[in-house]
Amino acid sequence: MSFDIADLRSQFPILERTIGEKSLVYLDSAASNLKPYRVAERIRNHYLNEASNVHRGVHTLSDEATTAFERSREKVREFLNISSSDEVIFTKGTTDSINLIASSGEGFLFKSGDRILLTEMEHHSNIVPWQIAAERIGAKVIATKILESGDIDLNDFEAKLKEGVSLVSFTQVSNSLGTVNQVKELVELSHKYGAKTVIDGAQAVAHMDVNIKELNCDFYAFSGHKIFGPTGIGVLFGKKDLLEVLPPYQGGGAMIDSVTIDKTTYADLPHKFEAGTPHIAGVLGLCEAIEFVEDLGIENIKAHEDNLVNLAVSRLSEIERVKIIGHPNRRSSIVSFVIEGCHHQDVGSILNNCGVAVRTGHHCTQPLMNRFGITGTIRASFSVFNQESDIDQLTSSLQKSIDLLD
Repeated sequence: MSFDIADLRSQFPILERTIGEKSLVYLDSAASNLKPYRVAERIRNHYLNEASNVHRGVHTLSDEATTAFERSREKVREFLNISSSDEVIFTKGTTDSINLIASSGEGFLFKSGDRILLTEMEHHSNIVPWQIAAERIGAKVIATKILESGDIDLNDFEAKLKEGVSLVSFTQVSNSLGTVNQVKELVELSHKYGAKTVIDGAQAVAHMDVNIKELNCDFYAFSGHKIFGPTGIGVLFGKKDLLEVLPPYQGGGAMIDSVTIDKTTYADLPHKFEAGTPHIAGVLGLCEAIEFVEDLGIENIKAHEDNLVNLAVSRLSEIERVKIIGHPNRRSSIVSFVIEGCHHQDVGSILNNCGVAVRTGHHCTQPLMNRFGITGTIRASFSVFNQESDIDQLTSSLQKSIDLLD
Protein backbone atom coordinates (compact mmCIF):
# COMPACT_ATOMS: atom_id res chain seq x y z
CA MET A 1 0.00 0.00 0.00
CA SER A 2 1.53 3.29 -1.10
CA PHE A 3 -0.76 5.71 0.77
CA ASP A 4 -0.96 6.75 4.40
CA ILE A 5 -4.29 5.58 5.83
CA ALA A 6 -4.49 8.37 8.44
CA ASP A 7 -3.91 11.03 5.81
CA LEU A 8 -6.40 9.34 3.48
CA ARG A 9 -9.10 9.17 6.14
CA SER A 10 -8.63 12.87 6.87
CA GLN A 11 -9.92 13.55 3.35
CA PHE A 12 -13.34 12.14 4.33
CA PRO A 13 -14.81 14.54 6.93
CA ILE A 14 -17.79 12.30 7.63
CA LEU A 15 -15.44 9.81 9.29
CA GLU A 16 -14.98 12.32 12.10
CA ARG A 17 -18.60 11.80 13.12
CA THR A 18 -19.69 9.82 16.12
CA ILE A 19 -22.87 7.78 16.46
CA GLY A 20 -23.89 8.21 20.05
CA GLU A 21 -20.55 7.96 21.83
CA LYS A 22 -18.99 5.63 19.24
CA SER A 23 -16.72 6.57 16.35
CA LEU A 24 -18.38 5.97 13.01
CA VAL A 25 -17.33 2.80 11.19
CA TYR A 26 -18.73 3.02 7.67
CA LEU A 27 -19.14 -0.43 6.11
CA ASP A 28 -21.80 0.41 3.53
CA SER A 29 -19.81 1.53 0.51
CA ALA A 30 -21.56 -1.01 -1.72
CA ALA A 31 -24.71 1.08 -1.25
CA SER A 32 -22.94 4.41 -1.71
CA ASN A 33 -19.31 5.36 -1.24
CA LEU A 34 -18.23 8.32 0.85
CA LYS A 35 -17.03 11.52 -0.79
CA PRO A 36 -13.60 13.11 -0.29
CA TYR A 37 -13.28 16.87 0.21
CA ARG A 38 -11.99 17.40 -3.31
CA VAL A 39 -15.12 16.03 -4.96
CA ALA A 40 -17.39 18.29 -2.88
CA GLU A 41 -15.10 21.25 -3.57
CA ARG A 42 -15.18 20.60 -7.32
CA ILE A 43 -18.96 20.67 -7.30
CA ARG A 44 -18.99 23.76 -5.10
CA ASN A 45 -16.57 25.56 -7.40
CA HIS A 46 -18.74 24.84 -10.42
CA TYR A 47 -21.87 26.27 -8.84
CA LEU A 48 -20.10 29.33 -7.43
CA ASN A 49 -17.69 30.17 -10.26
CA GLU A 50 -18.62 28.33 -13.46
CA ALA A 51 -22.40 28.07 -13.27
CA SER A 52 -23.59 27.97 -16.85
CA ASN A 53 -25.24 25.51 -19.19
CA VAL A 54 -23.13 23.49 -21.62
CA HIS A 55 -23.34 23.33 -25.40
CA ARG A 56 -25.65 26.34 -25.35
CA GLY A 57 -23.75 29.60 -25.65
CA VAL A 58 -20.75 31.49 -26.95
CA HIS A 59 -20.05 33.43 -23.75
CA THR A 60 -17.07 32.64 -21.54
CA LEU A 61 -18.93 30.81 -18.76
CA SER A 62 -20.68 28.49 -21.17
CA ASP A 63 -17.45 27.82 -22.99
CA GLU A 64 -15.63 26.99 -19.75
CA ALA A 65 -18.42 24.71 -18.55
CA THR A 66 -18.56 22.91 -21.90
CA THR A 67 -14.80 22.41 -21.95
CA ALA A 68 -14.82 20.97 -18.43
CA PHE A 69 -17.84 18.79 -19.23
CA GLU A 70 -16.27 17.26 -22.33
CA ARG A 71 -12.93 16.89 -20.58
CA SER A 72 -14.79 14.77 -18.04
CA ARG A 73 -16.10 12.56 -20.81
CA GLU A 74 -12.53 12.09 -22.04
CA LYS A 75 -11.44 11.24 -18.49
CA VAL A 76 -14.03 8.44 -18.35
CA ARG A 77 -12.83 7.19 -21.73
CA GLU A 78 -9.24 7.04 -20.53
CA PHE A 79 -10.16 5.49 -17.17
CA LEU A 80 -12.02 2.56 -18.73
CA ASN A 81 -9.83 2.30 -21.86
CA ILE A 82 -12.70 2.99 -24.24
CA SER A 83 -11.87 3.53 -27.92
CA SER A 84 -13.82 6.74 -28.48
CA SER A 85 -15.46 9.41 -26.32
CA ASP A 86 -18.45 9.05 -28.67
CA GLU A 87 -19.09 5.76 -26.84
CA VAL A 88 -19.39 7.46 -23.43
CA ILE A 89 -22.98 8.40 -22.56
CA PHE A 90 -23.75 10.29 -19.36
CA THR A 91 -26.85 8.95 -17.57
CA LYS A 92 -28.36 9.22 -14.09
CA GLY A 93 -26.65 6.00 -12.99
CA THR A 94 -26.45 2.26 -13.61
CA THR A 95 -30.20 1.82 -13.33
CA ASP A 96 -30.85 4.56 -15.89
CA SER A 97 -28.20 3.10 -18.21
CA ILE A 98 -29.76 -0.35 -18.17
CA ASN A 99 -33.23 1.09 -18.69
CA LEU A 100 -31.85 2.99 -21.69
CA ILE A 101 -30.55 -0.19 -23.33
CA ALA A 102 -33.66 -2.19 -22.46
CA SER A 103 -35.97 0.50 -23.87
CA SER A 104 -33.99 1.48 -26.96
CA GLY A 105 -32.98 -2.12 -27.66
CA GLU A 106 -36.50 -3.34 -28.34
CA GLY A 107 -36.61 -4.61 -31.91
CA PHE A 108 -32.88 -3.96 -32.34
CA LEU A 109 -31.04 -5.99 -29.69
CA PHE A 110 -33.96 -8.34 -29.07
CA LYS A 111 -37.36 -8.92 -30.62
CA SER A 112 -40.57 -10.86 -30.05
CA GLY A 113 -39.85 -14.48 -29.22
CA ASP A 114 -36.22 -13.87 -28.22
CA ARG A 115 -34.71 -14.80 -24.88
CA ILE A 116 -32.76 -12.47 -22.57
CA LEU A 117 -30.34 -14.24 -20.24
CA LEU A 118 -29.57 -12.91 -16.74
CA THR A 119 -28.21 -14.60 -13.60
CA GLU A 120 -29.80 -15.33 -10.24
CA MET A 121 -27.40 -12.89 -8.55
CA GLU A 122 -28.53 -9.75 -10.39
CA HIS A 123 -29.58 -6.53 -8.71
CA HIS A 124 -33.23 -5.72 -9.35
CA SER A 125 -32.10 -2.89 -11.63
CA ASN A 126 -30.66 -5.55 -13.92
CA ILE A 127 -33.84 -7.64 -13.84
CA VAL A 128 -36.90 -5.40 -13.83
CA PRO A 129 -36.03 -3.27 -16.91
CA TRP A 130 -35.57 -6.44 -18.98
CA GLN A 131 -38.86 -7.85 -17.70
CA ILE A 132 -40.70 -4.66 -18.63
CA ALA A 133 -39.14 -4.61 -22.12
CA ALA A 134 -39.71 -8.33 -22.62
CA GLU A 135 -43.38 -8.08 -21.68
CA ARG A 136 -43.83 -5.13 -23.99
CA ILE A 137 -42.24 -6.78 -27.03
CA GLY A 138 -43.04 -10.44 -26.36
CA ALA A 139 -39.58 -11.68 -25.37
CA LYS A 140 -38.69 -13.92 -22.41
CA VAL A 141 -36.32 -13.37 -19.48
CA ILE A 142 -34.43 -16.40 -18.13
CA ALA A 143 -31.63 -16.75 -15.58
CA THR A 144 -28.49 -18.80 -15.05
CA LYS A 145 -28.19 -20.74 -11.80
CA ILE A 146 -25.81 -19.76 -9.01
CA LEU A 147 -23.68 -22.39 -7.25
CA GLU A 148 -23.56 -22.78 -3.47
CA SER A 149 -20.20 -20.98 -3.56
CA GLY A 150 -21.88 -17.89 -4.97
CA ASP A 151 -20.29 -18.31 -8.39
CA ILE A 152 -22.15 -18.52 -11.70
CA ASP A 153 -22.84 -22.07 -12.86
CA LEU A 154 -20.85 -21.90 -16.11
CA ASN A 155 -22.26 -25.19 -17.39
CA ASP A 156 -25.79 -23.92 -16.99
CA PHE A 157 -24.78 -20.58 -18.51
CA GLU A 158 -23.45 -22.20 -21.67
CA ALA A 159 -26.34 -24.65 -21.88
CA LYS A 160 -28.81 -21.77 -21.93
CA LEU A 161 -26.75 -19.93 -24.54
CA LYS A 162 -26.85 -23.02 -26.75
CA GLU A 163 -30.64 -23.00 -26.60
CA GLY A 164 -30.66 -19.54 -28.16
CA VAL A 165 -30.24 -16.15 -26.49
CA SER A 166 -30.17 -12.72 -28.11
CA LEU A 167 -28.81 -10.69 -25.20
CA VAL A 168 -26.99 -11.46 -21.93
CA SER A 169 -26.84 -9.04 -19.00
CA PHE A 170 -24.89 -9.73 -15.82
CA THR A 171 -23.03 -8.03 -13.00
CA GLN A 172 -19.26 -7.87 -12.86
CA VAL A 173 -19.33 -7.99 -9.05
CA SER A 174 -22.26 -9.19 -6.97
CA ASN A 175 -23.53 -6.42 -4.70
CA SER A 176 -24.70 -9.05 -2.18
CA LEU A 177 -21.91 -11.63 -2.10
CA GLY A 178 -18.90 -9.81 -3.52
CA THR A 179 -18.50 -12.50 -6.20
CA VAL A 180 -16.16 -11.33 -8.97
CA ASN A 181 -17.46 -12.89 -12.16
CA GLN A 182 -15.30 -14.10 -15.02
CA VAL A 183 -16.44 -11.26 -17.23
CA LYS A 184 -14.09 -11.75 -20.16
CA GLU A 185 -14.88 -15.46 -20.39
CA LEU A 186 -18.64 -14.84 -20.07
CA VAL A 187 -18.50 -12.24 -22.84
CA GLU A 188 -16.53 -14.58 -25.10
CA LEU A 189 -19.03 -17.38 -24.53
CA SER A 190 -21.96 -15.08 -25.19
CA HIS A 191 -20.46 -13.80 -28.43
CA LYS A 192 -19.67 -17.37 -29.48
CA TYR A 193 -23.40 -18.09 -29.49
CA GLY A 194 -24.36 -14.78 -31.09
CA ALA A 195 -25.59 -12.87 -28.02
CA LYS A 196 -24.90 -9.22 -27.23
CA THR A 197 -23.57 -8.45 -23.73
CA VAL A 198 -24.46 -5.86 -21.09
CA ILE A 199 -22.34 -5.58 -17.93
CA ASP A 200 -23.44 -3.97 -14.67
CA GLY A 201 -20.16 -2.52 -13.38
CA ALA A 202 -21.57 -0.60 -10.42
CA GLN A 203 -19.63 -2.62 -7.82
CA ALA A 204 -16.45 -2.94 -9.88
CA VAL A 205 -15.09 0.42 -11.01
CA ALA A 206 -14.02 1.66 -7.56
CA HIS A 207 -12.33 -1.59 -6.60
CA MET A 208 -10.48 -3.04 -9.60
CA ASP A 209 -9.06 -2.24 -12.98
CA VAL A 210 -11.71 -2.24 -15.72
CA ASN A 211 -10.50 -2.40 -19.31
CA ILE A 212 -13.34 -2.19 -21.81
CA LYS A 213 -11.17 -3.08 -24.80
CA GLU A 214 -10.01 -6.27 -23.08
CA LEU A 215 -13.50 -7.22 -21.90
CA ASN A 216 -14.92 -6.62 -25.40
CA CYS A 217 -18.43 -6.24 -23.97
CA ASP A 218 -21.09 -4.50 -26.01
CA PHE A 219 -22.37 -2.29 -23.18
CA TYR A 220 -21.06 -1.39 -19.72
CA ALA A 221 -22.73 0.71 -17.01
CA PHE A 222 -21.68 2.21 -13.69
CA SER A 223 -22.77 4.87 -11.16
CA GLY A 224 -20.80 7.86 -9.94
CA HIS A 225 -21.78 7.52 -6.28
CA LYS A 226 -20.17 4.07 -6.09
CA ILE A 227 -16.77 5.55 -7.01
CA PHE A 228 -16.60 8.48 -4.55
CA GLY A 229 -18.61 10.73 -6.87
CA PRO A 230 -22.03 12.42 -6.66
CA THR A 231 -25.39 10.74 -6.81
CA GLY A 232 -27.55 11.18 -9.90
CA ILE A 233 -24.74 10.69 -12.41
CA GLY A 234 -23.60 7.57 -14.23
CA VAL A 235 -22.06 6.30 -17.41
CA LEU A 236 -23.13 3.98 -20.18
CA PHE A 237 -20.52 2.66 -22.57
CA GLY A 238 -21.81 1.23 -25.82
CA LYS A 239 -20.02 0.07 -28.92
CA LYS A 240 -20.36 2.80 -31.51
CA ASP A 241 -21.91 0.65 -34.23
CA LEU A 242 -24.66 -0.42 -31.82
CA LEU A 243 -25.31 3.04 -30.41
CA GLU A 244 -25.66 4.42 -33.92
CA VAL A 245 -28.41 1.89 -34.69
CA LEU A 246 -30.37 2.28 -31.46
CA PRO A 247 -33.05 5.00 -31.35
CA PRO A 248 -32.88 7.73 -28.68
CA TYR A 249 -34.10 6.86 -25.21
CA GLN A 250 -35.58 10.32 -24.62
CA GLY A 251 -36.31 13.38 -26.75
CA GLY A 252 -35.63 17.04 -26.09
CA GLY A 253 -32.96 19.67 -26.36
CA ALA A 254 -29.33 18.84 -27.17
CA MET A 255 -30.08 15.47 -28.79
CA ILE A 256 -31.34 16.87 -32.09
CA ASP A 257 -29.79 17.87 -35.39
CA SER A 258 -32.85 19.44 -37.03
CA VAL A 259 -36.47 19.73 -35.91
CA THR A 260 -39.55 20.44 -37.96
CA ILE A 261 -43.16 19.67 -37.15
CA ASP A 262 -43.01 16.82 -39.68
CA LYS A 263 -39.67 15.24 -38.81
CA THR A 264 -36.68 15.35 -36.48
CA THR A 265 -33.16 14.21 -37.19
CA TYR A 266 -30.85 13.39 -34.31
CA ALA A 267 -27.46 14.63 -33.18
CA ASP A 268 -24.34 12.55 -33.54
CA LEU A 269 -23.07 10.38 -30.71
CA PRO A 270 -22.85 10.75 -27.81
CA HIS A 271 -25.38 13.59 -27.65
CA LYS A 272 -28.15 11.56 -29.29
CA PHE A 273 -28.71 9.90 -25.90
CA GLU A 274 -28.31 12.99 -23.69
CA ALA A 275 -31.56 14.91 -23.96
CA GLY A 276 -32.01 18.10 -21.95
CA THR A 277 -29.70 19.94 -19.60
CA PRO A 278 -27.35 17.33 -18.12
CA HIS A 279 -26.21 16.94 -14.52
CA ILE A 280 -23.21 19.18 -15.19
CA ALA A 281 -21.98 19.42 -11.61
CA GLY A 282 -22.38 15.66 -11.29
CA VAL A 283 -20.24 15.05 -14.37
CA LEU A 284 -17.51 17.36 -13.05
CA GLY A 285 -17.69 15.71 -9.62
CA LEU A 286 -17.40 12.30 -11.26
CA CYS A 287 -14.29 13.44 -13.12
CA GLU A 288 -12.74 14.59 -9.84
CA ALA A 289 -13.63 11.27 -8.20
CA ILE A 290 -11.94 9.33 -11.00
CA GLU A 291 -8.83 11.48 -10.62
CA PHE A 292 -8.91 10.74 -6.88
CA VAL A 293 -8.88 7.01 -7.67
CA GLU A 294 -6.11 7.46 -10.21
CA ASP A 295 -3.99 9.39 -7.70
CA LEU A 296 -4.31 6.55 -5.18
CA GLY A 297 -3.80 3.87 -7.83
CA ILE A 298 -6.48 1.27 -8.46
CA GLU A 299 -4.06 -1.59 -7.73
CA ASN A 300 -3.21 -0.02 -4.37
CA ILE A 301 -6.90 0.31 -3.59
CA LYS A 302 -7.56 -3.30 -4.56
CA ALA A 303 -4.67 -4.63 -2.47
CA HIS A 304 -5.80 -2.66 0.59
CA GLU A 305 -9.43 -3.76 0.27
CA ASP A 306 -8.49 -7.39 -0.44
CA ASN A 307 -6.53 -7.49 2.81
CA LEU A 308 -9.48 -6.04 4.71
CA VAL A 309 -12.14 -8.33 3.31
CA ASN A 310 -9.97 -11.42 3.76
CA LEU A 311 -9.35 -10.45 7.37
CA ALA A 312 -13.06 -9.81 7.88
CA VAL A 313 -13.98 -13.24 6.47
CA SER A 314 -11.44 -14.87 8.78
CA ARG A 315 -12.58 -12.97 11.87
CA LEU A 316 -16.28 -13.46 11.17
CA SER A 317 -15.73 -17.20 10.69
CA GLU A 318 -14.46 -17.37 14.28
CA ILE A 319 -17.72 -16.05 15.75
CA GLU A 320 -20.12 -18.81 16.80
CA ARG A 321 -23.49 -18.79 14.95
CA VAL A 322 -22.20 -16.52 12.16
CA LYS A 323 -22.65 -18.05 8.71
CA ILE A 324 -21.06 -16.34 5.73
CA ILE A 325 -23.21 -16.59 2.60
CA GLY A 326 -21.14 -17.54 -0.42
CA HIS A 327 -17.46 -18.42 -0.71
CA PRO A 328 -16.73 -17.43 -4.31
CA ASN A 329 -13.50 -18.17 -6.14
CA ARG A 330 -12.82 -14.42 -6.31
CA ARG A 331 -14.29 -11.96 -3.83
CA SER A 332 -14.31 -8.18 -3.99
CA SER A 333 -14.80 -5.88 -1.01
CA ILE A 334 -18.10 -7.36 0.23
CA VAL A 335 -18.99 -10.06 2.75
CA SER A 336 -22.57 -11.03 3.60
CA PHE A 337 -23.57 -13.18 6.54
CA VAL A 338 -26.42 -14.26 8.79
CA ILE A 339 -26.48 -15.04 12.50
CA GLU A 340 -28.35 -18.16 13.53
CA GLY A 341 -31.39 -17.29 15.62
CA CYS A 342 -31.12 -13.53 15.02
CA HIS A 343 -32.98 -11.38 12.51
CA HIS A 344 -30.64 -9.36 10.31
CA GLN A 345 -32.52 -6.11 10.92
CA ASP A 346 -32.26 -6.49 14.70
CA VAL A 347 -28.52 -7.08 14.40
CA GLY A 348 -28.14 -4.06 12.11
CA SER A 349 -29.90 -1.82 14.64
CA ILE A 350 -27.61 -2.92 17.46
CA LEU A 351 -24.55 -2.46 15.27
CA ASN A 352 -25.73 1.08 14.51
CA ASN A 353 -25.89 1.81 18.24
CA CYS A 354 -22.26 0.64 18.36
CA GLY A 355 -21.32 3.09 15.60
CA VAL A 356 -21.09 0.46 12.86
CA ALA A 357 -22.99 1.21 9.64
CA VAL A 358 -23.81 -1.92 7.65
CA ARG A 359 -26.61 -2.77 5.23
CA THR A 360 -29.26 -5.35 6.11
CA GLY A 361 -32.03 -6.93 4.04
CA HIS A 362 -32.18 -8.48 0.59
CA HIS A 363 -29.98 -5.79 -1.03
CA CYS A 364 -32.29 -5.61 -4.07
CA THR A 365 -31.38 -9.21 -4.92
CA GLN A 366 -34.46 -11.18 -3.90
CA PRO A 367 -33.88 -14.00 -6.44
CA LEU A 368 -30.43 -14.54 -4.90
CA MET A 369 -31.87 -14.59 -1.38
CA ASN A 370 -34.43 -17.15 -2.55
CA ARG A 371 -31.61 -19.22 -4.04
CA PHE A 372 -29.97 -19.46 -0.60
CA GLY A 373 -33.27 -19.89 1.26
CA ILE A 374 -32.96 -16.71 3.32
CA THR A 375 -34.84 -13.43 3.56
CA GLY A 376 -31.79 -11.23 3.88
CA THR A 377 -28.26 -10.82 5.19
CA ILE A 378 -26.02 -8.47 7.10
CA ARG A 379 -23.63 -6.98 4.55
CA ALA A 380 -20.30 -5.37 5.35
CA SER A 381 -18.68 -3.61 2.40
CA PHE A 382 -15.23 -2.09 2.52
CA SER A 383 -13.56 0.85 0.85
CA VAL A 384 -10.11 2.36 0.71
CA PHE A 385 -10.63 4.47 3.85
CA ASN A 386 -11.44 1.48 6.07
CA GLN A 387 -8.84 0.04 8.44
CA GLU A 388 -8.27 -3.01 10.62
CA SER A 389 -9.75 -1.33 13.70
CA ASP A 390 -13.05 -1.10 11.80
CA ILE A 391 -13.13 -4.89 11.68
CA ASP A 392 -12.37 -5.02 15.42
CA GLN A 393 -15.34 -2.75 16.10
CA LEU A 394 -17.55 -4.81 13.76
CA THR A 395 -16.74 -8.16 15.34
CA SER A 396 -16.96 -6.95 18.95
CA SER A 397 -20.29 -5.29 18.17
CA LEU A 398 -21.56 -8.47 16.53
CA GLN A 399 -20.72 -10.44 19.66
CA LYS A 400 -22.61 -7.86 21.70
CA SER A 401 -25.57 -8.22 19.34
CA ILE A 402 -25.60 -11.99 19.76
CA ASP A 403 -25.44 -11.69 23.55
CA LEU A 404 -28.28 -9.14 23.62
CA LEU A 405 -30.52 -11.13 21.28
CA ASP A 406 -29.94 -14.48 22.98
